[in-house]
Amino acid sequence: MYLIDSICISVRDTFVKNFPIFDIYNSVSKKNMTVKRVLIIEDDTAIANLVEIHVKDLDCTVEKVADGVEGLKKALSGKHDLIILDLMLPGMSGLDVCKEIRAVNRTIPILMLTARSEEFDRVLGLELGADDYLTKPFGVRELVARVKAIFRRIDIAKQDLKKNDAKELRIGKLSIDPQKRRVILNSEKLELTAKEFDLLYLFMKNQGRAYSRQELLDVVWGYQFDGYDHTVNSHINRLRAKIETDPSKPKYILTVWGVGYRFAEQEEIASNHA
Repeated sequence: MYLIDSICISVRDTFVKNFPIFDIYNSVSKKNMTVKRVLIIEDDTAIANLVEIHVKDLDCTVEKVADGVEGLKKALSGKHDLIILDLMLPGMSGLDVCKEIRAVNRTIPILMLTARSEEFDRVLGLELGADDYLTKPFGVRELVARVKAIFRRIDIAKQDLKKNDAKELRIGKLSIDPQKRRVILNSEKLELTAKEFDLLYLFMKNQGRAYSRQELLDVVWGYQFDGYDHTVNSHINRLRAKIETDPSKPKYILTVWGVGYRFAEQEEIASNHA
């Protein structure tokens, strides 16, 4: 697949060079995107080069690292808008790199590259804070679609912060500030992962609305993860453990049987705290 992709790249670039008016792919993409900085942590040179070519097509600057330890150092520099992270790396595994990044930076998007036989690790990677994943071997169109989806979420989040509705929300003894990415419960600051924060903000902003697990995957992760409903369940369970007095008897995030989850209405919260 990678060889075919490389041949297609060569044919496309030759065609565009001779007929620049047909460079629709780049002109449309670059017109609406600001330059993003991408870090690729991948020890397979062929894959790293392929990813680099197509990420650069999206008007991005790229830095490549082939080692987990060095990749972590680069990732913690705070100079990137997206990290594309291979799961199997020399020096330090992709899972450990992801975990260390999330311990310091809870917002930078991470796109994880995995093999088909690594389903458990793939799910674990999502639960550790990866925003998306690609299964090898992957196609160029899928790679570009995933990266674009992540960049759209970045841009939308920035736009939301500029709007008046991106204000601090207070419900019961719980408050969330989207500008500062801060959650306070009973006057104490809570440490949430990026996805836990996004889930909580979605629930609190749409108090009372029931969301299916697939809807939560679509809205919060920004891409469909068919068959990974348990990823939502894991995030909900960890979020409940942080905001509920008794996670087995939640007062804030309620289960809607046969549907999914919703945030309790004001009256329900008031009665529970009475």
